[in-house]
Amino acid sequence: MPLSTARTAEKHEVARKTTFTSIVLNCVLMSAQIVVGVFAHSQALIADGVHSLADLVSDFVVLLANKRSAAAPDDDHNYGHSRYETVASLFLGALLIAVGIGMLWRAGERITNLQDIPQVHASALVVAVIVLVSKELLFRYMLRAAERVRSAMLIANAWHARSDAASSLVVGIGIIGSMAGWRLLDPIAAAIVGLMVARMGWTFGWDALQDLSDRALDQAESEKLRTLLMETPGVRDVHELRTRKMGDLAQVDAHILVDPLISVSEGHYIAESARARLLTNTRVVDALIHVDPENDDISPPPARLPTRSAVSDAVSGLLSAQGMSFDQLNLHYLSSGFEIDVLLPSDSSDAQIGKLRQIDFDTLRKELGVRQIRLARSVQPESLPQARPLEDGRVLG
Repeated sequence: MPLSTARTAEKHEVARKTTFTSIVLNCVLMSAQIVVGVFAHSQALIADGVHSLADLVSDFVVLLANKRSAAAPDDDHNYGHSRYETVASLFLGALLIAVGIGMLWRAGERITNLQDIPQVHASALVVAVIVLVSKELLFRYMLRAAERVRSAMLIANAWHARSDAASSLVVGIGIIGSMAGWRLLDPIAAAIVGLMVARMGWTFGWDALQDLSDRALDQAESEKLRTLLMETPGVRDVHELRTRKMGDLAQVDAHILVDPLISVSEGHYIAESARARLLTNTRVVDALIHVDPENDDISPPPARLPTRSAVSDAVSGLLSAQGMSFDQLNLHYLSSGFEIDVLLPSDSSDAQIGKLRQIDFDTLRKELGVRQIRLARSVQPESLPQARPLEDGRVLG
């Protein structure tokens, strides 16, 4: 199994396991909070129970997104389904904002009717303490697992549990104050919880919205990717390095600068080597590498130069007039000028080579806009003179 596939499988397994743990715990806590909150006349505890209900909904959303994001690329989603996680985070953010506003509204109603607030029973404080400890332990468990597999969605869900612990602390303080005779503290605690929930929802939602808008990786991660590219043999420079997040992963586009006179196949090999290096980074899900002979940010590619067919016809016409031909034609479209390399057959005789002086290459340069024309004759290894031994045993090549 490839390393990237193994990491993805591990992440989805961790998401499934931690989320089911959260679901079971939230079911128990929510039931206790709402039932005891009604019995003990604690608006803050009921608000915290509604918060736990929202946690349950968010857990199921995480499970659904985790399953969908694991799907392989298809005709509808050529780049995979990783952004389902981001969509889930956006939904969670909107849900938390709605829940928080509802808590604030209900707390405001209780504050305006202080005379209707009954005495809070001590059982509410017991439940609040149990919830506080449980949510803090759940947060630590989920965060440790989420950071191990580097899942932004799971990290967000873990911090959601931490916000629950913080809200339970506020609820506990409010209940203690209410039991001491300050009945106003219970609805105030409920309002603070609502504000915390809404703020957390805004943070999650805004981050998810930025990711859906093709937010790039941070500067530190981008520099790591640039280093990987620069360490690739054959890469002279890197420019136009761009990234965009796909859930917890990212896609990368980059232009690499190589020797302008190498073959297309060598340039492709260098590009594939650079891409393979990028894929060793755990955040990179795919990469597209563009090969440049020059930095086109500084030296724009030349325009309106002759095509290969036009150059081939012109060179063939000149050589055929001398009874010659060529084996290979290499064209170099550079900002410094258009250059042509002509490789003559290995069986070209010295007499034929001598006829090249009769060809008017200056006219060809002017017609085609060529800066330089280079001619060479190919030599096959079998055509080289055989080595012969000397009298002292040495070999003369």
